[in-house]
Amino acid sequence: MPLRMPCLVPVLVPAALACAFAMALPAGEAAAQARAMQRSPAPATAKLSFIGLANNDRVPGKFIVRFAISGMEVAPAGQTRRNSGHHHLLIDTDLPPLDQPIPSDFNHIHFGGGQTEAEIALTPGRHTLQLLFADHNHVPHDPPLVSERITVEVAADPTEKPRSAAAPGARVFFIDLKDGATIPTRAKIRFGSEGIAITPAGTANPNGGHHHLLVDTEVPALDREIPSDFNHLHFGRGQTEVELSLPPGEHTLQLLLGDHEHVPHDPPVMSERIRVRVVDTERAGPAAPAAPVAGAGRPRTASPNDAAVYFIYPKDGETIFPSSTIRFGLRNMGVAPAGVAKPNTGHHHLLVDVPTPALDEPIPSDLNHIHLGGGQTERRITLSPGKHTLQLLLADENHVPHDPPVMSERITVMVMPGGGKPTRRR
Repeated sequence: MPLRMPCLVPVLVPAALACAFAMALPAGEAAAQARAMQRSPAPATAKLSFIGLANNDRVPGKFIVRFAISGMEVAPAGQTRRNSGHHHLLIDTDLPPLDQPIPSDFNHIHFGGGQTEAEIALTPGRHTLQLLFADHNHVPHDPPLVSERITVEVAADPTEKPRSAAAPGARVFFIDLKDGATIPTRAKIRFGSEGIAITPAGTANPNGGHHHLLVDTEVPALDREIPSDFNHLHFGRGQTEVELSLPPGEHTLQLLLGDHEHVPHDPPVMSERIRVRVVDTERAGPAAPAAPVAGAGRPRTASPNDAAVYFIYPKDGETIFPSSTIRFGLRNMGVAPAGVAKPNTGHHHLLVDVPTPALDEPIPSDLNHIHLGGGQTERRITLSPGKHTLQLLLADENHVPHDPPVMSERITVMVMPGGGKPTRRR
């Protein structure tokens, strides 16, 4: 084939968009026509690597790839910040020219929202993976921040999953939302159904299932589990509405029901794909008051249904050094610095030895509520010997938790006196 497509399309990239990228000029011609661009400096000590993934690992056809960066901060594309950038995943390809914007196609996957992990799908066989960090213009730094290039082996797996039967005439549809409608950047989208029961994920029920909202993407494979990412929102608890945040512009929405294993029914139960125009209705509105009224609460930014924040290190019950680097992970959202309003993004806050704060107010900033407003995904802290609790809480550009809140479980760690060797509780 003239175009090499090693993967089934990483699930964070809408298929229509990926195809558009694939139709672009060949990389060699594009590079020849481009001129060198100024590169942002990077500290010589900065490092980029995969988390929990090593050379020659065997992986399933669909798996989560996690990225680690030290000595630099994560910031969305387009945001000019010193010592910051965003991740790119190179699949089955060599490094691109380092003085040009990184291509965006099947082999060069951008994470311009500030994501620190991605669920990707690869065909059976051997594949190479490599990370490349880049600045606000998608241009690699000087010196470049590149991970080791590793090879993974994808084992062959069943080509399809059993599909649950749906009753004849079963359908899903949008309530009070028509093709061509104009909606605000934050809108409540409601789902309706007929001829089929709405049941939670994991609960097998004849002629039952739960909603999935497809945003700016085509219908996925009908004999596989529906992806879970920015473009495929799951409502596995049986929800029939969502407060959706979208940037201004043209977008497409479609409903697709999935069974207890998130697999579409046979025949599929899905709505028509509709177009909506999103407008910023708040831009012309009155300015916010200079100081909020205590206890009055703040408007909260919507978060994706399946967003999650978690500790990469340490885990619950571990014993750690008095001075340790705490590392964070984020799923189905991107990292953005404080003050940067971007849909489906936020920044971390580390809560030390305190209960969860009020969720409708800005998170306090003190020794027990540590803000990572620069977009950091790790923080070195010093704790006294003894038992401590840690919790992560994501917040929007105003330091206000999302709705629903994106927070980790509260974990307990034991800090050894002196320099004792850390241990893990079995």
